[in-house]
Amino acid sequence: MTNERPIRVLIAKPGLDGHDRGAKVVARALRDAGMEVIYTGIRQTPQMIAEAALQEDAQVVGLSILSGAHLELFPRVVEELRQRGVDDVLLFAGGIIPKEDITKVQEIGFQGVFGPGTNTNDIIEFVKSHAPVRA
Repeated sequence: MTNERPIRVLIAKPGLDGHDRGAKVVARALRDAGMEVIYTGIRQTPQMIAEAALQEDAQVVGLSILSGAHLELFPRVVEELRQRGVDDVLLFAGGIIPKEDITKVQEIGFQGVFGPGTNTNDIIEFVKSHAPVRA
């Protein structure tokens, strides 16, 4: 496995949420674990996130949200990804997602949902064990 490509992860902040400390902590932890991380910054539209995932050939897309708009924005991101033929990515989410919404977020297609205080090692292990393999 010496020629294995690093996992490419896109981290994005959809919507009008301007607080990105948690997203930056996760991005740095994934980078320190040997992954290639692209952080798109704050206030990204679903279209911008999907286009960046396509252009960057991301294997993993992680969305961080604190605004409460996850049930509105997450399905739009998934639809934009599908419209671009990006349907082989691992999706995970973090931020403030109420317990009663976690199942709904998973049904949208997010395999991992991580709340405040999650150990970054748990996120790293999740990504390593679930990211699709690409040649």
